[in-house]
Amino acid sequence: MTTYDAIVLGAGAAGLMCAAVAGARGRRVLLLDHADQVGKKILISGGGRCNFTNIHTAPDRFLSANPHFAKSALARYTPADFIALVERHGIAYHEKTLGQLFCDGSAKQIVAMLLEECAKAGVEVRTGQPVSDVAHADGKFAVRFGEQNFTAASLVIATGGPSIPKMGATGFAYDLARQFGLKVVEPLPALVPLTLGGDDVLFRELSGIAAPVEARAGKTAFREAALFTHKGLSGPAILQISSYRRHGESVTIDFLPDAPPGWLLDAKRARPRSTLRTALGAALPDRLAETLAERLALPGELAAQTDRKLTDAEAKLARWTFHPNGTEGFAKAEVTVGGISTANLSSQTMMAKTVPNLYAVGEAVDVTGWLGGYNFQWAWASGHAAGQVI
Repeated sequence: MTTYDAIVLGAGAAGLMCAAVAGARGRRVLLLDHADQVGKKILISGGGRCNFTNIHTAPDRFLSANPHFAKSALARYTPADFIALVERHGIAYHEKTLGQLFCDGSAKQIVAMLLEECAKAGVEVRTGQPVSDVAHADGKFAVRFGEQNFTAASLVIATGGPSIPKMGATGFAYDLARQFGLKVVEPLPALVPLTLGGDDVLFRELSGIAAPVEARAGKTAFREAALFTHKGLSGPAILQISSYRRHGESVTIDFLPDAPPGWLLDAKRARPRSTLRTALGAALPDRLAETLAERLALPGELAAQTDRKLTDAEAKLARWTFHPNGTEGFAKAEVTVGGISTANLSSQTMMAKTVPNLYAVGEAVDVTGWLGGYNFQWAWASGHAAGQVI
């Protein structure tokens, strides 16, 4: 049986960072993953170019039962810190929109960089076997990996959440947490497309059409593109709002967020012979304009409509209510909301308060970022926080 200072379970973004940081401190680290290669989610992220951080990272862009939990780790390992690492490895990158940074080349460069950091730090990486048993006795953690047994003084849970199961994702982190008496906040799909049924079904006929909108659920709103799909709604604005929407809650869409109040009345006076469909078509894709005009049922010229009807139509377009009947689930979710409760963990070190030298990092923890590089930044920051102390 081989003994290490620390065993990190899960060679994704958080696990790779944690292992590299700990190894660089002279710790003897073993990094294990059941998949046949490391960093699988990194490789598919950002369309294969890895949206590796967001320069606008701030604690208010993360969801958690404890909104303050992420502050410490995020403050101590910032986007600038990760960018410096990327630059040291000569990886070219660019800002796309809204502070999102992507590799110019391939996400493979980020995985290669992290593996190189691990190799430089003497981290031992093993893949392609299941972790069949984890036990804790006499101040040591024992891990059975395939047919081999390993022990270590510290254990890090970095196995992520159940989103994208085709990549091998499971709820293993939660099973392990419960085994050690840690609470788990109910895991739900996040950054996930919404499905439509009932009266909203006709919008599925617009599959493939996108438009810039403001999407709202409760008090939270996002202004980005929405995309109609053959199952319902997707696109950045919808993925963002999905993390905040509770089951059964409606979603409202402002189809013309930049339109000034009274714009339809202005259109009636400026172009009285135009139709509502024509007025909408000036700002929206034709088929979407046609569908919305049909639903608003104001046929004929704008001049034929009363000001009250046009004002009502304007209000409906600003708060068009959809009633999603669900989501596309973990299969299509980019991340998981919920996870190992932050109430059980130290925000400074990510160590379990009731189990000395047991740590949890990354997506396994109840911290979920916005779309656009925030979840990677949490992975780097939480992995770094644990790596500094294990």
